[in-house]
Amino acid sequence: MQITINNHQYEANQGDRLLDVARVNHEHIGYFCGGNSICQTCYVKVLEGAELLSALSEEEKAILSENLIKAGTRMACLTTVEKPGTIRVVSAVEEVRNLLETNPLGLGSYAAVMGWEALVKVPDTLRLQAGREFDLWQLLTDVIGGIGDAWKLVFSAFCGCSSSGEKNAATVC
Repeated sequence: MQITINNHQYEANQGDRLLDVARVNHEHIGYFCGGNSICQTCYVKVLEGAELLSALSEEEKAILSENLIKAGTRMACLTTVEKPGTIRVVSAVEEVRNLLETNPLGLGSYAAVMGWEALVKVPDTLRLQAGREFDLWQLLTDVIGGIGDAWKLVFSAFCGCSSSGEKNAATVC
């Protein structure tokens, strides 16, 4: 199956989480909590192929506002590829980057909208998170892994290494 994340095309298999496809391919999607649906940094907007993805989970309904859902927003850590076809998504992080490059004055209104949409769901989100049981060791492992992955990307960006760890010929790390 073809999946396009932030205008880059990848292969995905049935059952793959959007977040995992992004992480394996070093794509720009937030995942500070390691994919445990806590931090809410993995928002993606589905541009094509929403019908090929898993149905909205109860967790997503508790966290995402009606406006975000209507706009096609999903949480990459809770969304899986279910059917073959073409899927296109853009991450919230990539939307901000694009806005910064094309219309930096629009960042304030974007932040206000996203902040409001999160605020209206605070009671539902708090109820959801308060009722969850976590494997603390797994959660810590996932968070540390997410932070480690982020540092690898930062290092490779500054050092000029490719995603596979190979150095560019002109760069000495």
